[in-house]
Amino acid sequence: MSHFAVLNPGVLSLIQDAGRFGQSQLGLTNGGPLDAGSARWANALLGNSSNASFIECSIGGLQLQAQCNTTLCVTGASLTLTVNGTAKAMWQSHSVKSGDIIELGMVSQGLRAYLAVAGGFNITPQFGSSATVMREGIGGLNQNGAKLQAGDKLPLTATATLPTRQLAAAMQPNFDFSNGLSLRLVEGYQHQLFSSVERQRFYLNTYTVTPKADRMGVKLSGPAISCSSTSLLSEGICYGAVQIPPDGQPIVLLNDRQTLGGYPKIGSVLSLDCWLLAQAPAGTQLQFVKTDPQQAHNALLLAQARYQRLLLSMASIKNPDGTADDN
Repeated sequence: MSHFAVLNPGVLSLIQDAGRFGQSQLGLTNGGPLDAGSARWANALLGNSSNASFIECSIGGLQLQAQCNTTLCVTGASLTLTVNGTAKAMWQSHSVKSGDIIELGMVSQGLRAYLAVAGGFNITPQFGSSATVMREGIGGLNQNGAKLQAGDKLPLTATATLPTRQLAAAMQPNFDFSNGLSLRLVEGYQHQLFSSVERQRFYLNTYTVTPKADRMGVKLSGPAISCSSTSLLSEGICYGAVQIPPDGQPIVLLNDRQTLGGYPKIGSVLSLDCWLLAQAPAGTQLQFVKTDPQQAHNALLLAQARYQRLLLSMASIKNPDGTADDN
């Protein structure tokens, strides 16, 4: 069987796909990649379906051995990628042979990297997705929500040696947050529970990403925000929702969030900015910027149009030997 063997799982490596949708009535959250933009490129550079299964590696340290000839790609956080000890470029496809050792070093910028293989990993889906959600014990290699372990064998859907494709450095996302981060926020109906003074405090002040951050959400630290109600009837929680708990410190909820919650929510962060937040380490400074649904919709359309243009430009990428990429 064609597969990759896990020699070292690193700090935290999970099988993911685009996510598990339409199952919240069962109490199942979305899962999927925290940085969906980088994950999408890992699959796109290999010509995979956007829902093909891949590995999300947090912090780094993943070591695999190929047991077949195929092609892989690593995107996301900046780290050292080597094949048999030889450094390879990220955001570019690479052919590997049976027996090759693939290693991901520790991240230097960003937090999460994405490793995809041609055709994707052949993982049995649960409720329509292979996405691993550890808190729910669902998805992943053995459909039990477990992170990858040394000795795991990751079966491949297909094996293919593909022409080299890459995303130009100028087009890659920037994970240098030394100048801070802006999060565009669409206010929800519960923003009326916050006075105009509290809303101004929320937008005018800077918040800091705390170490209390995981796949469920990111806890921030800064000026406390008061709300006229500290607890509400539980209701569904969307991706990017900004909860204000009793201590007044905002929490931005991400992929593995709970499906229901009763804390007041001032609004929701645009998905494009949630991807960046998921790559921001503790200590990153950020501010919220109010936007409206129309502006948010336009931003999403523009991002999708840019992605499609870049996909089309891949046809002009040359292989190292100077031949044209015919994909």
